Amino acid sequence: MSSNWKKILVLPLSTIQDVLKVIDSESLQLALVVDLDNRLLGTVTDGDIRRALISGVPLSRSISEIMSTTPTVVDCSTSKSQILELMNIKQLHSIPILDDGIVVGLETFHQITQKVKYDNPVFLMAGGFGTRLKPLTDNCPKPLLKVGDKPILETVLLSFIKSGFHDFYISTHYLPEMIHEYFGDGTKWGVSINYVHEEQPLGTGGALGLLPKDLPELPVIMMNGDVLTKVNLEALLAFHNENSAYATMCVREYEYQVPFGVIESEGNNIKSMVEKPIQRFHVNAGIYVVSRKIIEQVNNNEVVDMPTLLERYLGQSVLMFPFYEYWLDIGRMDDFNRAQIDIKTLGITQK
Repeated sequence: MSSNWKKILVLPLSTIQDVLKVIDSESLQLALVVDLDNRLLGTVTDGDIRRALISGVPLSRSISEIMSTTPTVVDCSTSKSQILELMNIKQLHSIPILDDGIVVGLETFHQITQKVKYDNPVFLMAGGFGTRLKPLTDNCPKPLLKVGDKPILETVLLSFIKSGFHDFYISTHYLPEMIHEYFGDGTKWGVSINYVHEEQPLGTGGALGLLPKDLPELPVIMMNGDVLTKVNLEALLAFHNENSAYATMCVREYEYQVPFGVIESEGNNIKSMVEKPIQRFHVNAGIYVVSRKIIEQVNNNEVVDMPTLLERYLGQSVLMFPFYEYWLDIGRMDDFNRAQIDIKTLGITQK
């Protein structure tokens, strides 16, 4: 994503001449016309200005008179592959990225086709017993159960590699030798894989205390090794960094419909009646970005899960990252069977 997008924001009353200077100085061939809240009103390209000048429009006129009010835009949750496909279809060099109508970035063809490399460590949780998937897990750790033609954990690994990550740590406990044998040191995929072993189950938060103390000073991305998802990992990391968060938790919206009419009363007096209301909650998706400050506070062999660990830091920039892409926690046999069907149609990386 372009780091210069904030420099090409202009107000609708800016003159064509002023906007021309902005376009020329930033070399993006584009300006984004926004209101005071950075809500996108339109776009202007150097071609738009050139056509206006040919038509005799004075440079002193406001840019709102010649801007395009129906530009091609994408939501902040759109994957890079989808953006690239749209660029090719529309023959565009750049596309604004919006969050509820507000400009939050600009994706350019040049940068989206560059291979981005992230040095952030990725910590994959693979130590669980998979009790609810017995007998499949009697002699096989759950992360090695195949969904499609690959183990669950390999599909997770490949999704990170595709997004530019290369430094991996895997936590193990149950049948660790099988995971070690399959993944090795990561050479097969051209990445680095190291392992931390839990002598006793420590919980997702406690496993952080086993990570090496000489990790780079970068946030660590954590993910349960039994989750299939198409979450935009680059957008997640960018969100965490831009907000200088202590920790970021990915969340999904979960709906529950009460199967009865719900009555609100005061004493014996009925105040309202709602038939089968739907309640909506944000639920933990098992994907996190965690700062080094939090990791350093986890004691060696401390038993704690991630929600409990993050509760200690509430009020200190612990944020949620809602996402709407595909997500499936393979915890039960029904989930496992559903994953076998989903993997064929969702385009989740299996290569």
